[in-house]
Amino acid sequence: MSKKRLSVVVTRRLPDAVETRLSELFDVKLRLDDVPMTRSELSEAMKAADVLVPTVTDEIDAAMIGQAGDQLKLIANYGAGVDHIDVATARQRGILVSNTPGVLTDDTADMTMALILSVTRRMPEGMALMQKGKWPGWSPTALLGGRVSGRRLGILGMGRIGQAVARRAAAFGMQVHYHNRRKLHAEIEESLEATYWESLDQMVARMDVISVNCPHTPSTFHLMNARRLKLMKPDAVIVNTSRGEVIDENALTRMLRAGEIKGAGLDVYEHGTQINPRLRELDNVVLLPHMGSATLEGRLEMGEKVIINIKTFDDGHRPPDQVVPSML
Repeated sequence: MSKKRLSVVVTRRLPDAVETRLSELFDVKLRLDDVPMTRSELSEAMKAADVLVPTVTDEIDAAMIGQAGDQLKLIANYGAGVDHIDVATARQRGILVSNTPGVLTDDTADMTMALILSVTRRMPEGMALMQKGKWPGWSPTALLGGRVSGRRLGILGMGRIGQAVARRAAAFGMQVHYHNRRKLHAEIEESLEATYWESLDQMVARMDVISVNCPHTPSTFHLMNARRLKLMKPDAVIVNTSRGEVIDENALTRMLRAGEIKGAGLDVYEHGTQINPRLRELDNVVLLPHMGSATLEGRLEMGEKVIINIKTFDDGHRPPDQVVPSML
């Protein structure tokens, strides 16, 4: 007698190759339109599935987990961040949570450097001139930005992505500094030529560029608040490719408008797609639609990790990328 296939619900459209492989292995219900599930749709999916495959757009809180069906035993998140999932409550209910760590490190670090270069070299302003047909020709003083070589980069969060940013920044001749919950091992710190700052305030006050690369947790919410943003040098810039909630977006907008911060490059926002409209009006800001991990290679590798996590669970073993509260 053949084993019953796991019932798997996928909440968003995934690359075709990933959906095809999921369908070959499991009893899969795919999302035909690429829009987030409503809360009621997500709740119904959790009542019916053995395995749920959500993304960052799905808010899975304690109340929703409390209404899940008894057969739901695994939330195989399509993504590395799990701050949208109440992992502790899931664990109490006997529901495992897995993610896809390490896959998007290089992609996100690449985008971080792209934002640093875009802001410091004023690329969007140049592109706007060309696209509007308003370029009057070359001038010795037009669109003068600043070189990144020799600048001090302060990395907030020195995990996989922060370290990948450090390696790229060093190749551009930047001086690498960082603040982290824990100081890196000496050999890693030495290989990155990175200087550790125990005090985030002191680091922020002395950097030319701040790169936010830490996860969103209760302790990092508004870590870059109004008081700390005011510590930045007036000619400094800040980029964020991690989580929007780490920066007080309203405070940042006010300071950018007032010229108290030179510029910003943002790929994530405090309230998701509800971006402060005044932020859109600024010439000294580069805004991207959460593109940091948007490569086909990365998305396929994420799918492979999700499949491995589900298949391992189906075989009676712990998913290799299981998340536990102590990891957060």
